[in-house]
Amino acid sequence: MAEVIALHRAAEHHAPMESLEQVAVIEDYGLEGDRGARVGRKRQVLLVPNEVLEALDLQPGQVRENVTTQGVDLMALGVGSRLRVGEVLLEMVEACDPCKRLEEVRPGLEAALGGKRGMIARVLEGGQVCRGAAIEVLAGP
Repeated sequence: MAEVIALHRAAEHHAPMESLEQVAVIEDYGLEGDRGARVGRKRQVLLVPNEVLEALDLQPGQVRENVTTQGVDLMALGVGSRLRVGEVLLEMVEACDPCKRLEEVRPGLEAALGGKRGMIARVLEGGQVCRGAAIEVLAGP
């Protein structure tokens, strides 16, 4: 079963990621209290597979993702795919390209995450998401 294993947000630019047990996700906005949440913005939620983090000896939240998943191949879903995450409906809008900021975590991490940092999604339907929430793939592109 695919599920959410961690939730994170940052209140301000470059602020440490805050680990959450539960969070409100707002339609066409993002995570409540997250500095990156904005109406109409393409990058509302970043999902990263825990399998990738484990392979690189990283902890959830270290690559600044909002939702850490387990049991779903995010990179294989493709743009336009929809996921039900707890009460929330997300649409994948693009693969997340690693940025230079990842070099602050560990030298070489930007290159190591190439093609597998996760997917950026927009929020089609808001609701609550909690750690352990089921993830269901609803539609492909």
